[in-house]
Amino acid sequence: MSLAIPGSETVTVETAPGVRTTAAVLGSGPAVVLLHGFPQTHLMWRRVAPALAADHTVICPDLRGYGASDKPEEDSPDTYSKRTMAADAVALAAALGHDRFALAGHDRGALVAFRAGLDHPGTVTHLLSLDVLPTLDMWDVLHGADARVAFHLYLMAQPPGLPERMIAAVADEFFAGFLDGWGADERAIPADVRAAYLRASREAVPSIVADYRASAGIDLDHDREDRRAGRTLAMPVTVIQQDWGAQLGYDAAGLWGAWAPDLEHRTLDAGHFMAESAPEEIVDALRALLKR
Repeated sequence: MSLAIPGSETVTVETAPGVRTTAAVLGSGPAVVLLHGFPQTHLMWRRVAPALAADHTVICPDLRGYGASDKPEEDSPDTYSKRTMAADAVALAAALGHDRFALAGHDRGALVAFRAGLDHPGTVTHLLSLDVLPTLDMWDVLHGADARVAFHLYLMAQPPGLPERMIAAVADEFFAGFLDGWGADERAIPADVRAAYLRASREAVPSIVADYRASAGIDLDHDREDRRAGRTLAMPVTVIQQDWGAQLGYDAAGLWGAWAPDLEHRTLDAGHFMAESAPEEIVDALRALLKR
């Protein structure tokens, strides 16, 4: 029996020509869209979504290229750009009757949420980002030997072919390394969920690599265009992340503040998978954000 977020129903919507997005939906009321990270699926929100569903419609999609959503072939730089993936989220919410919604994202999903906030300021009412920097800043802060913590970014930035073959050859070991190495609490991702993440990632190596490849190319171009144009996030923004700034020598709040004039930034010592290791804190942060 497949795993599911308690109380949810599964919907599948065509969010772009020939591309279907599958999501778990629960609750009723104003919409909150929750976007997962790597190497996960929408299941990462299983301890957050039910609490929010008491008074919100909660929409938890698998990003294109991940989980049960379609995995189109990477036939252009746009296929897995965060702009394209953000448009999927907007189309999904609209198909479910929500032209405006709050948006939260973790890791890769947070990069999609960031792009959605910039591209769709009239649609995204509030934005929560968990444990990332915007793409442009992320590449800028990685220097020298300290950049080894992000080795996978460099691997998956390479031209198509070699990274896909390398990762597919040891897929379970590759993805398990992040699940096991980035968590602060091994109990946060139980064995059945861990197995589901590994299975989903193993079956999506080309599209996952394409997602990361876009972040070393077209996503950077989009961020640079917005930076030159002086565009910022118009909605209230909350950022929660580990204290990477102290470890790598940068001012995380300052970098985020350049993009988000209405910003609350804080660190949380709960490992990378904080929605799974500290769900109550994430629910509280979302509820506080929605009151701003």
